[in-house]
Amino acid sequence: MAKANCFEKDGSRAGTVDLPKSIFEAEVNPFAVHEAVVAYLANQRQGTVNTKERSDVRGGGKKPWKQKGTGRARAGTIRSPLWRGGGTVFGPHPRDHRLKLNKKVKRVALKSSLTSRALEGNVLVIKSLAFEVPKTKAFAAVLKSMEAYPRKKTLIVLDRASEAVLKSARNVAGVRLTAADKVNTYDVVWADKIVVTSDALRRMEEVYAS
Repeated sequence: MAKANCFEKDGSRAGTVDLPKSIFEAEVNPFAVHEAVVAYLANQRQGTVNTKERSDVRGGGKKPWKQKGTGRARAGTIRSPLWRGGGTVFGPHPRDHRLKLNKKVKRVALKSSLTSRALEGNVLVIKSLAFEVPKTKAFAAVLKSMEAYPRKKTLIVLDRASEAVLKSARNVAGVRLTAADKVNTYDVVWADKIVVTSDALRRMEEVYAS
């Protein structure tokens, strides 16, 4: 049974807890993890870059000079790609960079990455993470006592986040927050430490166990 260090809400040690076997004891599949990370990064690309070809550039309808007798090279338009202000040859155009990944592969990749982090001892469980008012300093102190801050990239998984927690975390460098039902492989691979609340751990088991 995979285990993780458990902490009180103030960051003090509270023993260890068993991690769900269905999520944190999966067979590690590096290929699936790689596919999931590549697909995630590709899906972040907007593909909005665009250039104008010679037919898109304004002007150039009139032949600049007659075909013969001037001593100049033949020219049919001032918007030729050879001319300043002309069109672009083979320039980029808007495109969809999205990559589709099979749902089963996504699930295998996520479980593989979570299992790897658990085997490394980088999954931490905190009983609760809540603040009555936004307190960035107090938030950072909790992470520091858990050895998840500073000089660590930390992914915090919450069952549901209050506004106070969101505001407390947004100015802490190297910290990302996500919901238990929206954990993705890229965030898990990105993080050095994964901090999961007890409620979020139960929610993850409900969502990803199958």
